[in-house]
Amino acid sequence: MARLVFWLVVIGMAVGAVTYWAGEQTEVAVLRTLDAEGDTYDTKLWVVDYENDPWVRVANPDRDWYQRLRDNPVVELTRYGETRRYRAEPHDVPEIAAELDAAFRAKYGLVDWWYGVLLRRGSIPVRLAPAP
Repeated sequence: MARLVFWLVVIGMAVGAVTYWAGEQTEVAVLRTLDAEGDTYDTKLWVVDYENDPWVRVANPDRDWYQRLRDNPVVELTRYGETRRYRAEPHDVPEIAAELDAAFRAKYGLVDWWYGVLLRRGSIPVRLAPAP
């Protein structure tokens, strides 16, 4: 029994490592959010461009970074070494969500599907509109 548990742990760790590595092979941006005290938090995530704006997607609306974004929608996104300020606008329009899911699949491929199996529960697309 101990041998079986050992191999299940080893396989689980290997799957996790390969999943992480695969997720880092295409563009990974950094989203900076602020909490109520003004403390900043950086979250690595995927981003796609859709209708001239960057969009991100939260896999689960209970994520801390998404809750901070809801409380304070002014965020910063770092891509290609450049940081810009945005106003985060979550969208719950099914047509937009479907188009964005397709855009994420096109950009991130099979890894997007795999992350969906592992993590995505009621994902919400978030438009990042230029902030004044």
